[in-house]
Amino acid sequence: KTNDGLKPLYKYTLQSVVAIAFYILAKFFIPGFDTAISIPLLHIEIDIGWLYPILVYFMFTAGSNAVNLTDGLDGLATGLSMIAISVFVIFAIMNKDYDIAIGFMCFNYHPARIFMGDTGSLALGGFLAALAVLTRQELLFILIGGVFLIETLSVIIQVVSFKTRGKRVFKMAPIHHHFEMLGWSEQQVVISFWFLGFICGIIGIVLGVM
Repeated sequence: KTNDGLKPLYKYTLQSVVAIAFYILAKFFIPGFDTAISIPLLHIEIDIGWLYPILVYFMFTAGSNAVNLTDGLDGLATGLSMIAISVFVIFAIMNKDYDIAIGFMCFNYHPARIFMGDTGSLALGGFLAALAVLTRQELLFILIGGVFLIETLSVIIQVVSFKTRGKRVFKMAPIHHHFEMLGWSEQQVVISFWFLGFICGIIGIVLGVM
């Protein structure tokens, strides 16, 4: 009779299980799946061996939590996820991986009528990580999900600063709330962050095809 949900440790444990399960399933059931990563611009692949499953694990846990932190305003996380998913779908089409290209899109622009909560945002982050692995764009995942990275770093910076100096860097974290505290409307923040996410996606596509 409470809405506390799962404890952070339980959430992280389940994220870990999903990440490990994805890697195992991909390794044994996806033809041609290996432990090499593509280096943008250089057009080379480097086999990182046993480090690859660690990379996949980090992508899943970090990616899902980053989207979860971004999910604070109507349509913010889903809009950014749509942009990022579209970029990976383009990579999938370019690689003729049409099965991967059949992804899903969801939309809940302000005012939202369906709220994802942790269940939806964590799933979207994991889905983005999976697309990055399946399209062999693991390194570009950082750039394409640049806004999610910024949101996560804002939380880390805020916590570290407050615990070490007793001072806050931002008026409120994650950073989208900082802009709200500065007087921006919810729509202004969401659209501005979408635009930044779009720019990150375009740069990601350019680097991916060069």
